[in-house]
Amino acid sequence: MLGWSINLFRIRGIQLALHGSFLLLLAYVAWEGWSSGGGFEGAAWSVAILGAFFTCVVLHELGHCFAAMHFGIGVRRILLMPIGGMAEFESIPREPSRELIITLAGPAVNFAIAGLLWLVAGLPAGWSVWSFGDFEANLAGFAGLLLHWNLLMGCFNLAPVFPMDGGRILRALLAIRMPYIRATFWAASVGKVLAVIAALLAVFWFKAYLTAVLFAFIFFAGETEYRAVRRRELEDAHWREMLARLNFAPVPDPAPPLSER
Repeated sequence: MLGWSINLFRIRGIQLALHGSFLLLLAYVAWEGWSSGGGFEGAAWSVAILGAFFTCVVLHELGHCFAAMHFGIGVRRILLMPIGGMAEFESIPREPSRELIITLAGPAVNFAIAGLLWLVAGLPAGWSVWSFGDFEANLAGFAGLLLHWNLLMGCFNLAPVFPMDGGRILRALLAIRMPYIRATFWAASVGKVLAVIAALLAVFWFKAYLTAVLFAFIFFAGETEYRAVRRRELEDAHWREMLARLNFAPVPDPAPPLSER
């Protein structure tokens, strides 16, 4: 399913790709802007807002990518989907300190963007981080909306729901005191419980069905990554055992001279 994508361009060698379903989201947003009475301007405004939001998503993922590249980890691509973005690394470092730096780099970008917007444009009148009201369709309203989104994006990603950023931070902290595979198991288990609770709240309390789909995806993504880590752990253990057998295999005695036979 993740293969249904369109390659856009590269940023420092990192391929930016768009999942095919993203085009459906783009069409839906444009139609909503048009049908709400805004006509062409409404459609353009809605598409611009969507584009600005996903630009911040890309910058968030680039924060992860550049931190990973600093440690010599290759990045295959950044994939944009209707539910967000995903950076695909060639490997995940098992050193807790490196994983912490790579993970924190993403939300740090969002907080930096919010701070910059605050310094340049200030806060909208009556603004609150918990306010979800409409923003005016002008430059100041646009800046306020981006500030709001970046704060929410940074905080949302710090929730301890594996494999979101907060879940990876939890895994890195647990890995300081226990084996990596065990830390992944507990981070994934906590994440699955929280993902189920969040999905139920999104459906029955907030009526936010797309958010519920996001948490359902996170639930299965966490289980998939845990199984992948467990599989690599078993494969590594197998090859370590094979190498140990080869290194410590008894050396056969040399054949005696012909005169002694």
